[in-house]
Amino acid sequence: MNSHSGRSVRSARRNEAGHHLRSAIGAESVTPLIGVFDMFSASVAARHYDGLFVSGFGFAASHYGLPDIGFIAWPDMVGFVQRLRLAFPRHHLLVDIDDGYVDPEVACHVVEHLEAIGASGVIIEDQKRPRRCGHVDGKQILPLGEYLEKLRMVLQTRRDMVVVARTDATNEREIVLRAEALAATDADVILVDGVRSAEWIRKIHAVTGGKPLLFNQIAGGKSPRFSLSDLEDLGVSVAIYSTPCLFAAQAAMDRALIHLKEEDGRLPEVADGTVGVADCLSLLEGNLSRHHPPGHD
Repeated sequence: MNSHSGRSVRSARRNEAGHHLRSAIGAESVTPLIGVFDMFSASVAARHYDGLFVSGFGFAASHYGLPDIGFIAWPDMVGFVQRLRLAFPRHHLLVDIDDGYVDPEVACHVVEHLEAIGASGVIIEDQKRPRRCGHVDGKQILPLGEYLEKLRMVLQTRRDMVVVARTDATNEREIVLRAEALAATDADVILVDGVRSAEWIRKIHAVTGGKPLLFNQIAGGKSPRFSLSDLEDLGVSVAIYSTPCLFAAQAAMDRALIHLKEEDGRLPEVADGTVGVADCLSLLEGNLSRHHPPGHD
């Protein structure tokens, strides 16, 4: 096979990512996607789940050390997703692109890049700047027509990538209005972020005409702590867990450094339930391309 043919085959395989995620979303069970914030957290999450979610909250924290209020530059996000896809060729990979980085043309440009490198899907929201995490107060939303035009352009740009249309509306009348409007588009999935009860999930489900729903779970956020079984009973198709790795890492690092200080700088023994050099290297070596199963780049 010449190099040009090889590139064509790789491109064809990458373009199947959206199809695979769409098939999973159409299955009877809820598809869980685990939020990751760097390559190491993704390496751990990929051991346990088939789907990864590139969380804007986590990426802003990891890459910039800043809150998720609009600091992310799209080339940084694209570069991160490219590294993820190379390391995890078979995993679902849903990417939070916030508001599409403000401008509709930029949103479309980013979607083209992400689809070319093998992302499975994107989430694009209707917030206006300054944007905020979907589970905090003070969110502002774009006029509906302005967001729908941006969404329309993104939908025309994507080829097979899954597009999740997200509204951050908090007024109950506006939630219903926007959920109906988003369901009328060619978006694959609808997300009403920060939804506060099972009753409201049912209301949204009732006005979206059977369009798949996504539920965003974040520790300490606005939404209830539902199990996957709960969500399946409520008719939800996808569950994203934005920050379990990030928050666990913060707690574990705090504990480890407090313990190190208490022990006068003496490291703990490596025993069952702890990680040493060998375990860490074993995890990382699994990401080398030579260890990927035959038939995958």
